[in-house]
Amino acid sequence: MASWCVRAARQSYSVVASSLLLRPVFFRTAPRPLCTAAQQKSNGPSAEEDGGAPKAEPGVADRARAEEKAQLEEQLKDMTDKYKRALADTENLRLRTQKMVEDAKLYGIQGFCKDLVEVADILEKATESVPKQEVTENNPHLKNLYDGLVMTEVQIQKVFTKHGLVKLNPEGQKFDPYEHEALFHTPVEGKEPGTVAMVTKVGYKLHGRTLRPALVGVVKAP
Repeated sequence: MASWCVRAARQSYSVVASSLLLRPVFFRTAPRPLCTAAQQKSNGPSAEEDGGAPKAEPGVADRARAEEKAQLEEQLKDMTDKYKRALADTENLRLRTQKMVEDAKLYGIQGFCKDLVEVADILEKATESVPKQEVTENNPHLKNLYDGLVMTEVQIQKVFTKHGLVKLNPEGQKFDPYEHEALFHTPVEGKEPGTVAMVTKVGYKLHGRTLRPALVGVVKAP
């Protein structure tokens, strides 16, 4: 009995095995993916290619660029204006400094000249006080003294002229308040009113600037 059972089991096993060998086997394959480029083309650009953010509208971008351009142009205009102002201020400062230096060279001796013209006034008074009829060969001492005073006065006037100091003796000229100082007014026959009738003290100008006005008497209408 047991042997029969073993034989039956072996026969059934062989039948099953032969049936499995004769039966065709089918394998299910996975679908083949499309080409990556074709897939991207069909699906459209990815989020990474778009930069991860949506593109701005053309009108908004143009307005932003126009506003930025206007702002930069305004800044450039402001900086250019400041630059020109700085150049003008620097040039004005240079000119003022140059003028101050030139004035210092020209009028640095002004105080000294004011004191020296007083000496010239005394020298002129000394020569005018000498009686001309006494200056003769019979009085050699007085003549030599007078000649020395005259020569000294001429030389000092030459030195004044060399340094830009000019004497003002405006007798007969039109009265100028910038160069003359009127001490009195008097009618003088034969002279035009407003002219200088008499000079009591000569004046001086240093390089065109009045150092001391001449003290004068002015003709007035009768």
